[in-house]
Amino acid sequence: MADMDTALKEVMEIDGCIGVALVDHTSGMALGTLGGGKDLDLTVAAAGNTDVVRSKLRAMEMLNLSEKIEDILITLDTQYHMIRPLTSRQGKGLFLYVALRRDRANLAMARHRLRHIENELDV
Repeated sequence: MADMDTALKEVMEIDGCIGVALVDHTSGMALGTLGGGKDLDLTVAAAGNTDVVRSKLRAMEMLNLSEKIEDILITLDTQYHMIRPLTSRQGKGLFLYVALRRDRANLAMARHRLRHIENELDV
């Protein structure tokens, strides 16, 4: 099992990764961040993407969908933003937020690596 810091470092090793945050979607607080910079404030991104997760959960509830969110992908001109809610019992209410450069990232491989990292994460 990997701790949070190790997991965040592993996410940063994904080709094209700009930044990653582990976020509590009930409070919008980033529990840990790595990467980012002047063009990507990960604490602001964590809070903003909490609204995305909450909205999707609300929409699923209104549609009576009992499925779980695997990930949410937001495609920008030059970036991919991925939101991956954690499915483990201790990760309930948390999600990984990952920003990737489109010109460097392989989306399928990034999703595969995130799934693996999530399974190994112990929070």
